[in-house]
Amino acid sequence: MDSALLDRLEVVEGDITAETTDAIVNAANERLLGGGGVDGAIHRAAGPELLEACRALGGCPTGEARITGGFDLRARWVVHAVGPVYNDARADACDRELGAAYLNALRVAAEVGAQTIAFPAISTGAYGFPVDQAARVAVLSVARGLEKDPRILKVRFVCFSDRSARLHEAAIGALRALNSA
Repeated sequence: MDSALLDRLEVVEGDITAETTDAIVNAANERLLGGGGVDGAIHRAAGPELLEACRALGGCPTGEARITGGFDLRARWVVHAVGPVYNDARADACDRELGAAYLNALRVAAEVGAQTIAFPAISTGAYGFPVDQAARVAVLSVARGLEKDPRILKVRFVCFSDRSARLHEAAIGALRALNSA
């Protein structure tokens, strides 16, 4: 993995609903009908048209992603990615499902022409995914996705807490170290 690819990743602490990237990712549930945390915040900020658009999609399985307009958001699109509810007994499967959610979010964003995208820490709220493990899966999955598909030029991990931001930075740093070894 070349270091220029990792330069396309950045981490900020902030509010994903205020992002000006082409697309923002919603940590959605399978029904796509809003909820708490990031999902609820995005639905509130985007306005009622987002719920109508999500209803028309008919849901989304874990590990997959769907896309709608951004409506009242600054972002043109909202990518609804469904991560897994974490379970220690299924840790490896949860890692794969979370990685798939990130990869599928990149793919659907690129398919509509998005060049910049902002991700929250998917599955780390009510879904209970350990934040450190989720950060590693997110960064590795996104880096692999960018390696395979160059259409996305910038990925921003928008973290709600300083701890999450530090863990995402550390995951990027670990990939850099691995590449220079």
